[in-house]
Amino acid sequence: MIRLLTRCIKPLAVALLAAVATLAWAQKTTLVVYTALETDQLKAYQEGFNKANPDIEITWVRDSTGVVTTKLLAEKNNPKADVIWGLAATSMAIFDNEGMLVPYAPAGLNRLVPQYRDGKNPPTWVGMDVWGATICFNTAEAAKRNIPKPETWKDLTKPVYKGQIVMPHPASSGTGFLDVTAWLQIYGEAEGWKFMDALHENVAQYMHSGSRPCATAANGEYTLGISFEYRANREKVQGKPIDLVFPKEGLGWDLEATGIHKGTKNLAAAQKLVDWSITDAAMAMYAKNYAIVAVSSMNQPLPNVPADYGSRLVKNDFSWAAKNRDRILAEWSKRYESKAAPK
Repeated sequence: MIRLLTRCIKPLAVALLAAVATLAWAQKTTLVVYTALETDQLKAYQEGFNKANPDIEITWVRDSTGVVTTKLLAEKNNPKADVIWGLAATSMAIFDNEGMLVPYAPAGLNRLVPQYRDGKNPPTWVGMDVWGATICFNTAEAAKRNIPKPETWKDLTKPVYKGQIVMPHPASSGTGFLDVTAWLQIYGEAEGWKFMDALHENVAQYMHSGSRPCATAANGEYTLGISFEYRANREKVQGKPIDLVFPKEGLGWDLEATGIHKGTKNLAAAQKLVDWSITDAAMAMYAKNYAIVAVSSMNQPLPNVPADYGSRLVKNDFSWAAKNRDRILAEWSKRYESKAAPK
């Protein structure tokens, strides 16, 4: 009799545990998060968030900034995303103008540097970190070809660099777009297009990624890759023969930002993600990758990035860049699309 009872209890216990586990899983909320974060950052950021919010799962939709921006705009009337985490502030400004974001003031909002968040109260997006333009210069290839290290953007128009430069395509890459808008703001529109005309003569290819120009330069495929400091610093730390060049005229930059997509059916969970995105724990993770984060007290020095990096960033008008994005990209494509990499 006892043996029979034991045999009955064991299957019942297993079934009960399975039911509890299934219930616990069913109670988890899944957030669809659109992002342009680097793929080698996603796992760490997700694990950090899940430590604080184990009841929320993240499903990533990841691509380059321009691709994600276009996708979200195409889905405006039938949104798929709950949260946008790690996309350019210029793109967030476009979504804000289109009424696609939910205003929300996350806990700790007052800790953010004012210029690194949407200015409205409550804001529609909050900043994470700054990423800025950097030239990856392959010293080994330069020595072979007797190519000098550039010091300015205009140096890149010299004949010695012909066919040795790659840069991101501004319609695909946020880094490419921040380069173009920075040059138009540094030089003025007329002179900015003249500069890009001259630069185009030396460009071998416009690539559909902000990282790839640096990676190809680091691997010796080209001598110079216009990229951004995270990827440049990472390639340098890994032992690649590159120097990081920060042109003297100033550096284009943008801000990785987070916001809630209007129409989400998981608002409470989405708010938790935005809350966590500006915590000290999150900022500490961003600071491992970028020299400037949205909470200035969390900034940490990075190898190969100058201590005065912040002062080298150009004055950047996110609103102007957002409002003029289509016009700028159309003009750029008309002039330079012939050297775009195949998609």
